[in-house]
Amino acid sequence: METKQAIRTGRHCVFKLHAHLVFVTRYRGKVFTGAHLNSLELLFDRVCRDFEAELQEFNGETDHVHLLVNFPPKVAVSRLVNSLKGVSSRRMKLLHPELVQPAYRKNSLWSPSYFAGSVGGAPLSMVKQYIEQQSRPDQGRSRAPRYPSSH
Repeated sequence: METKQAIRTGRHCVFKLHAHLVFVTRYRGKVFTGAHLNSLELLFDRVCRDFEAELQEFNGETDHVHLLVNFPPKVAVSRLVNSLKGVSSRRMKLLHPELVQPAYRKNSLWSPSYFAGSVGGAPLSMVKQYIEQQSRPDQGRSRAPRYPSSH
């Protein structure tokens, strides 16, 4: 898939949010073939579009997949992940009955855990430096503490 670097706009915001997601098969079973990964990519793309998100990159191996998703700020990553995993698990078992195995006792394709990491943009150190260097107006009082202590 072509990676788009454009800044997206919403009704009241401008954004460029990307997440790197990794899903692992249940019990780390080595179950995927190239045909399975092709089906997964189409399913993930459809779910992303339902969330007004974009699947910008996808690949995987026999026991896990990687997704790069551009998503709007109104989308909670946890909800997107739950939908991606739930829809793909159900649809893959219909499209590829060989994935329904006795080894999957709970009849789910994916491990309940996942990895989600934010990606893109400037390094954190650069963002921090940019914020620190803003021209704060002097109002005759000292800067408020960042983390007020609770007494």
